[in-house]
Amino acid sequence: MELEVIRAFFAWCSVFNIALLLWWAFFLMFAHDWTYRLHSRWFKISVEQFDAIHYGAMAAFKLGVLMFNLVPYFALRIIG
Repeated sequence: MELEVIRAFFAWCSVFNIALLLWWAFFLMFAHDWTYRLHSRWFKISVEQFDAIHYGAMAAFKLGVLMFNLVPYFALRIIG
């Protein structure tokens, strides 16, 4: 597989994952109460627990995108 194809793969993965992260953040910012009501029907959690879970999950997702998409992309840009 050519280096350019792999580089394009990581670039598009980064774009899609960052878009998903932004959608998640905006959805929680602008539809927080609705999302909490939906989730609190399934799970007995407080608003503070809900916020902490989503904040932690978003941080882990962002770290994963950075480590598994952006770092390999920039490494391939440097070597190629």
